[in-house]
Amino acid sequence: MSKFKILLVDDEEEFVRTLGERLEMRGMGPDTAFTGEQALQKIAEEEPDIMILDIKMPGIDGMEVLRRVRKAYPRIQVIMLTAHGTDKDEEEAKRLGAFAYLRKPVDLELLTKTIRGAAKRLEALSMASAFAEAGDVETAKKIMDEAKGRVK
Repeated sequence: MSKFKILLVDDEEEFVRTLGERLEMRGMGPDTAFTGEQALQKIAEEEPDIMILDIKMPGIDGMEVLRRVRKAYPRIQVIMLTAHGTDKDEEEAKRLGAFAYLRKPVDLELLTKTIRGAAKRLEALSMASAFAEAGDVETAKKIMDEAKGRVK
């Protein structure tokens, strides 16, 4: 799996620092943002591959960030990570196209596995796109179908 860029967005600065350090130890060092506004600015400057996004933040909340990201940057794989989310929030996040929805406190191995799954989906998207551009739409569809079944 090639190197990929992660953006961790959460208004709890100590949580961001701690999780960032733990991901760094696993070779997944993220960039960070502490508000939805800051996240959108960072995405515009340098698009990440994967975003780990809290829901409850002051200003632009995580759901609104997810809406804007799906519309403007559909390639970014968004993992929602929240302590305050509801089942309704989970349904909404999935409807809006979140790759995964996890609850805090999150098991680091589960988060790591989810990040790797998102990276695999990105690789499948890239490969499927290459086949589609070459005119092999059938192979592109097969790759995406396999990625959907494999990445959960």
